[in-house]
Amino acid sequence: MMASRQLLGLARGRGLSSASIGIRRMATATDSPLDRKVRQNNWEDNNFINYKKMSENLAVVRKRLSRPLTYAEKILYSHLDDPEGQDIQRGVSYLRLRPDRVACQDATAQMAILQFMSAGMPSVANPTTVHCDHLIEAQIGGAKDLARAVDINKEVYDFLASACAKYNIGFWKPGSGIIHQILLENYAFPGGLLIGTDSHTPNAGGLGMCAIGVGGADAVDVMANLPWELKAPKFIGVKLTGQLSGWTSAKDVILKLAGILTVKGGTGAIVEYFGEGVNSLSCTGMATAANMGAEIGATTTVFPFNERQYEYLAATKRKDIGDFARVYAKELRADEGAEYDQLIEINLSELEPHINGPFTPDLATPISKFAAAVKANNWPDELKVGLIGSCTNSSYEDMNRGASIARDALNHGIKAKALFTVTPGSEQIRATIARDGQLQTFEEFGGVVLANACGPCIGQWDRKDVKKGEANSILSSYNRNFTGRNDGNPATHSFVTSPDLVVAMTIAGSMSFNPLTDKLKDKDGNEFLLSPPTGESLPSNGYDPGQDTYQAPPADRNTVSVQVSPSSDRLQVLSPFAPWDGKDAVDLPILIKAHGKTTTDHISMAGPWLKYRGHLDNISNNMLIGAINAANGEANKVKNATTGEFDAVPAVARDYKKKGIQWVVVGDWNYGEGSSREHAALEPRHLGGLAIITRSFARIHETNLKKQGMLPLTFSDPADYEKINPDDRIDLHCTELAVGKPLTMVVHPKDGSAFEIKLSHTFNEAQIEWFKNGSALNTMAKNNKA
Repeated sequence: MMASRQLLGLARGRGLSSASIGIRRMATATDSPLDRKVRQNNWEDNNFINYKKMSENLAVVRKRLSRPLTYAEKILYSHLDDPEGQDIQRGVSYLRLRPDRVACQDATAQMAILQFMSAGMPSVANPTTVHCDHLIEAQIGGAKDLARAVDINKEVYDFLASACAKYNIGFWKPGSGIIHQILLENYAFPGGLLIGTDSHTPNAGGLGMCAIGVGGADAVDVMANLPWELKAPKFIGVKLTGQLSGWTSAKDVILKLAGILTVKGGTGAIVEYFGEGVNSLSCTGMATAANMGAEIGATTTVFPFNERQYEYLAATKRKDIGDFARVYAKELRADEGAEYDQLIEINLSELEPHINGPFTPDLATPISKFAAAVKANNWPDELKVGLIGSCTNSSYEDMNRGASIARDALNHGIKAKALFTVTPGSEQIRATIARDGQLQTFEEFGGVVLANACGPCIGQWDRKDVKKGEANSILSSYNRNFTGRNDGNPATHSFVTSPDLVVAMTIAGSMSFNPLTDKLKDKDGNEFLLSPPTGESLPSNGYDPGQDTYQAPPADRNTVSVQVSPSSDRLQVLSPFAPWDGKDAVDLPILIKAHGKTTTDHISMAGPWLKYRGHLDNISNNMLIGAINAANGEANKVKNATTGEFDAVPAVARDYKKKGIQWVVVGDWNYGEGSSREHAALEPRHLGGLAIITRSFARIHETNLKKQGMLPLTFSDPADYEKINPDDRIDLHCTELAVGKPLTMVVHPKDGSAFEIKLSHTFNEAQIEWFKNGSALNTMAKNNKA
């Protein structure tokens, strides 16, 4: 029997029975126990879990739909702004939702808060937190890197701290940890709905929460108490059978799934796991699988509530939430007979450890075939660096299992052959593994412990061991491995896998090493086989919280002033974008025809550019500098249609803007995949862009473009992409923009007759108003004045 089976089309999945997870049937929609006041977390006194309201909304929707619901449907529909009037059609309707919470990381929070400030409200209307994790560069080690980041980024941190204090936002200081780990440890709860300004927000799905990555403008809507819009997703059911054992981990579930679905196979869908195999994953293991669901384009990923989640809630001092979830447990899993639009089955007992990459997270290879793949593809066999941690794999269990492998090697008198780094996901994890000895094991093994932050996973890595352009291989437990992402070197072959394989292969220093079958030599030259990893998922002595890194909003916020210097090169108060002039656009140049994969890293790189995330004009100097120009196969070299000279993409765009010329971008498949960063939409808008025309879009980026008043359009016939030449001029019939109707684009070739191409879009009525008014923020301001 194969380890996975894919059944396309409409398929039925059976929800977990209450007996299978040890939960008594105690609650119905009208049970009085749902009237209890249970706090969402231990930091906020007046924010409560409202299972009663959720159950009432569900009762309305059940009556209307008269069919079993998936678990993800239950979460979404229980958060509808208007459960009685909301149109509900999978893949068609736009759901207006009321999320429980908003979370922002520091790189995206700057722009989100700057936008919120322009709305003129005295306080956020919904619980919100900001997490400082993106601006800390890995250089030599945790403490020194953190101190350096606090110094370099003082202006930004002061702005965020003061703005959070002013607008009633919880602030997690630098060193507290990665946003997704902090959310799992403190804020996630079963059945909740969270939006976060980072694409890996779905991490909280490991605790039964529907957590969705969005752009900052979406976050601003919820902070300002507007309903949040989401196109009604489809649902991919993943049935897990069997159980994990040996070298196979929860990471291998999503690595396998990425190979099945590819980077765009989950677009427009929520992935929902179910089946008896779910119970063999720890809560943090579920979070790992949910986190990396972003790499298949999924809207989010959810796991049903079970005892493993209850145990984690209890271990993180939230037993009262676990007890309340038990009362509501009937609605914290799929109904019997719930229908999925696609069903995939993975047998955990037969699942092999996987390694995915290089250059894309969906090139999945089982460990038994990986050595042959390295040789066949001429990938660099020497493993230069092994990296564990990140928001995907930095739990106590991950560190425990990894340390058991390192200790096995040390007991045989050997250490890591390759460079080895460890990134704790949070201060709580760092303090706990320091207390329990895993951290010391890693250091003895030869590891460098980095700051509690994103670090190399997002390109915050001052790498010194190879020169730029030098081909080499690195192996990490991260989630994303696009070209140049980790170290800025396009020749680095970056692979992602479990922490277990990272540690094991770091010992051998070879990409061809298979720890399941290949032997190592101890200090005396004797051969031995590494023992499979072991380690408890939760600390037996409880978690050590470590240093206090949380800043609560002050009781009196009236005297707080937000710190923004008018001369700053890192922060810039925003000016509204101009509204549409009401006319068709004619004779527009194509700034660039992008060929192949164009991720948000290509459109707005991270790494050294992160420091300008709060300054729109400065960060716009990185716009599309990584995109490949179809005209010449080069990056950041395009022809200026008005001068005939070649220049950098941002320079040409600025020249067009100076001359009052709007422009468009033509893109390939799944344009804008990757990070949720809205700068990839803000920058083209700021530099005078009108439309991005592609074969297809990644979900978050398409929404971000709409929010900023741009036109994300797709070729009605994707083959028409090939008809466009980079030096063509185009007309866009913007006056044709209407719900469900295509737009006409007239193409004027340099040589030849003009011809028409039809373009599709997904605008609804409200989103068309964003375009007309110049942005969603302009629309909000206009409505507030009315």
